[in-house]
Amino acid sequence: MPSFKIDTSTAVVFVATPPTPKLVSKQTGEVAIDRETGAQLMIVGLLISDEGEGNLYQVTVPSTGVDASLTPGTPVSVIGLKARDWENTFNGQTRHGISFRAVAITAGV
Repeated sequence: MPSFKIDTSTAVVFVATPPTPKLVSKQTGEVAIDRETGAQLMIVGLLISDEGEGNLYQVTVPSTGVDASLTPGTPVSVIGLKARDWENTFNGQTRHGISFRAVAITAGV
């Protein structure tokens, strides 16, 4: 499926939840790995506010692109943010949504 670039150049972006490993399976604790780089994938909760509207997004980013100092409330810059729609069927139930992925998230603006 195609992905779409998201421009955050006019937005104010803060860390809402600190980086945590993205899991392939909660049962086994297996951590997701980036297919291109082999780096562990992390999930960072971001509050993105632009044009009077704020939203919380869970963004996947390779561990190599995550600044170690990211804590809730930290203003950040997001590099290479993209959105991709997804759909899957499990046990006869079809689910769909939008996933967000970035190349890097760095402290400061």
